[in-house]
Amino acid sequence: HCIASCRSAKAIGADGLLLVTPYYNKTSQRGLVAHYEAVAAATDLPLILYNVPSRTGLNIAPATAAKLYREVDTVAGIKQASPDLAATAQLAAMSEIPIYSGNDDLTVPILSIGGVGVITVLGNVAPAVTRDICRLWLDGHTDQSRDLFLHWMDLAQGLFTDVNPIPVKEAMNMLGMNIGPCRLPLYPMAEGAKAELRNKLIECGLKV
Repeated sequence: HCIASCRSAKAIGADGLLLVTPYYNKTSQRGLVAHYEAVAAATDLPLILYNVPSRTGLNIAPATAAKLYREVDTVAGIKQASPDLAATAQLAAMSEIPIYSGNDDLTVPILSIGGVGVITVLGNVAPAVTRDICRLWLDGHTDQSRDLFLHWMDLAQGLFTDVNPIPVKEAMNMLGMNIGPCRLPLYPMAEGAKAELRNKLIECGLKV
């Protein structure tokens, strides 16, 4: 199924693939290596490994990510959507794999241990800010990056007060993007939660 999806994505013009680990039918670390090797053999597009154990129940161990980066030419990085900073630091110590934060509230901590950016939720409502947090850090302006990151932290966390992507889609609608509702089983936010989210957007200077 994954390979078929990858081929379909390439056929409609995708430049790369973000590949979550298998879920429900979970596997071992050896199985993960075999899975990603099979996908890589079926497509020439660059691959970003996507480690999000809170959703899949399966963690990509640092040694596994390092092995895949070392042995599979098209593995171009990893999205670390895990709060385990120690594991992320361990990966950075053992491999040069480009590490992208998968959680906006960990962007600067992951940049500080060698990360290269963020695959973002906040960037849907504040793209320039998200870019600037990363660019300032990578250009050596770490104090400015940190201050900007901390200023926007409350909104970044507010976008996870319900199941992602429910709050960010609600926020985008509030900002006039008119992207519509989520599909079931994702369910609209309660009115009180919507009001709190609206206040966070206003506090950050966004026009709702």
